[in-house]
Amino acid sequence: MKLNAKFLNKIIEPALDDFFKNEINSILADVSERNLCARLAMHFESQMKVAGLVGYYADPEYNRKQEGQVKTILNGNMEVISITCDLIIHSRGEIVAKDNLIAIEMAKPNKSPAEMQDDRNRLMALTKASYDGVWSNDGIAHPEHVCGYVKGLFLIVDRQARHAHLESYAHGAVSQPPKQITF
Repeated sequence: MKLNAKFLNKIIEPALDDFFKNEINSILADVSERNLCARLAMHFESQMKVAGLVGYYADPEYNRKQEGQVKTILNGNMEVISITCDLIIHSRGEIVAKDNLIAIEMAKPNKSPAEMQDDRNRLMALTKASYDGVWSNDGIAHPEHVCGYVKGLFLIVDRQARHAHLESYAHGAVSQPPKQITF
């Protein structure tokens, strides 16, 4: 099985459909973003099983890498910063050849534009294969800083409008036009 964007879309789309169908009451009740991410993780794990994806986990707020170290990325100024993504699909370091699959940031419309841009910047950093050749995600050894996610998703959930705005990222940039999901 090739763990590419096409394969991952077969997990992403039904997981999001199930999430919006089954979690509508929580969304409309305006529960916290963390709760929604935990619920979304459950739907991802269910779809991962359906797709036969073994050895991967959907973890909200996961912030560790090898040997218990805090996950880090390099920002645009090549400064090391700690990172915690809202939800990640990964092997928890167990499958070095392809550890990181999907990084998800979630927001509600009341989040500030600066905070939303921080989420977007995080997804661009996480989906890069490397940082200007400083190190790579070569599938042999874990990279020093977190990178190499196949897909990044930025999901803005607007309960009042009853829709979500979905942006997709790959290779450090927006990978396709934004999509609106009505629920």
